[in-house]
Amino acid sequence: MAIARKMLDFSRRASWIRRMFEEGAKLKAQYGAENVCDFSLGNPDLAPPARFRETLMALAADETPGAHAYMPNSGYPQVREAVAVQIGAEQGVALSGAEIVMTCGAAGALNVVMKSLLDPGDEVIILAPFFVEYNFYIDNHGGIPVVVRTDETFNIDLGAIESALTDKTKAVIINSPNNPTGQIYPAETLAELGRLLAEAGERFGTTLYLIADEPYRKIVFDGAVVPSILRAYRNSIVVSSYSKDLSLPGERIGYIAVHPEIEEKGELMDALTLANRILGFVNAPALIQKVVAGLQGVTVDCAIYERRRQLFCEILKAAGYDFIPPKGAFYIFPKSPLADDAEFVGILQEQKILAVPGRGFGTPGYFRLAFCVEDKVIERSAAAFERAMTVARR
Repeated sequence: MAIARKMLDFSRRASWIRRMFEEGAKLKAQYGAENVCDFSLGNPDLAPPARFRETLMALAADETPGAHAYMPNSGYPQVREAVAVQIGAEQGVALSGAEIVMTCGAAGALNVVMKSLLDPGDEVIILAPFFVEYNFYIDNHGGIPVVVRTDETFNIDLGAIESALTDKTKAVIINSPNNPTGQIYPAETLAELGRLLAEAGERFGTTLYLIADEPYRKIVFDGAVVPSILRAYRNSIVVSSYSKDLSLPGERIGYIAVHPEIEEKGELMDALTLANRILGFVNAPALIQKVVAGLQGVTVDCAIYERRRQLFCEILKAAGYDFIPPKGAFYIFPKSPLADDAEFVGILQEQKILAVPGRGFGTPGYFRLAFCVEDKVIERSAAAFERAMTVARR
C-alpha cells in the first residue's frame, strides 16, 4: 500500500468533523443552505475589526525594500516586543520579545513546542474533552498522548492527573476556555496543578512543562476572566493565535510565549526558533506579523457571541437538553439523550442540524454545537432540536 498505514488510521480517527462538513454540503445542496442549521465548524463568522483593514492596507502600500523578505525565524523583533507587552499584561508577568516566537497559528505553535520538547516515547497528558488534533501533534514528534478525563463539570481532575504522571511525562496541555466545553479552569486549580507538576518533577528528577493553548482567551462571557498560566507555574508555555479574537483563522498567525524564568530558557528558545524553521514554517507570514503588532488589545465584539450563547442556551433548555452553559469560546457541549452520541447526531442530521459527536473530542455521550453563526440560524433550529429530542425519547 502506497499510503502510510498510520495516516489511514489517523484519517479514520479524525473523520468526524470532516464527515459532518461533507454531509453538510450534501444537505445544503439538497435542501438549500437557508434550510440547514450548520453548527459543526468553529469557523468565526464575525468580520475582523475595522482597524484590521486599515492597518493591512497601510502596510500593503509600503514599498520599502525588503518589506517582504526573510526575517529572524522567531519573527520581527519589533513585533515580538509588541506581543510581549500585551501578553505580559494579560498574564501578569513581565515579558520581553526574547520570550516570544511568532508562529503560523496556534497549531504551528503547538507543533513547534512538541518538536522542541519531545524525545521518542515521552508522554504528554491531554484533558478530555480535548481538541482532536492534539493526539496528532504529539505523535508528529514521537510523543505518546495520555488522555485524562476532566470532572463532571469539565474542570481539571487533579487526582486523575496525578495518577497519570510518570517519569516519562514531559508535558500537560490545557485549553482554557476549552474547545468544546467552554469551561475556564479556575486560578486555584491551576495553582494546584502547578504545585503538582513541580512536586512530580522533583520526585522523578525531570522537568515537566505546562502548555496552555489559549486561542479563545478573549472570548469570555458574564465578565469571566481567564487566569494566568504563567503566574501558576514556572515551567509554563502559552501558545495562541489571532484566529478567534480577530477573526483571522485563514491568516495563520500566532505565537509562543514562555515564562521568563523557565528552566534552560536559552536552550529552549533556540530549540523553538530552530523548530519553527525546520518544520517548514520558516517564519510566520511577514505582512500579517506587522498587522497584528498594530492590533494588540483589539478584538471582535464578543457581545455578539454572548448574545448568541444566551439564545442557544434558551432554545436547548426549552427542548429538554442537559448542558453546562459555556463560560467562554463559542461552543456548547450538551449531553446526548442517547448513549450513542453518533446515533443522536444522525437524528439531528435528519432534522437538518449539523453537530459533531463528543467521541471526536475524546468524550462519548455528548455532542458539540458551534454558535459562531448568524442569529437567524440559531433561531430557526429551535423546532428541529425539539423534534430530535422527541425522536430520541421514543
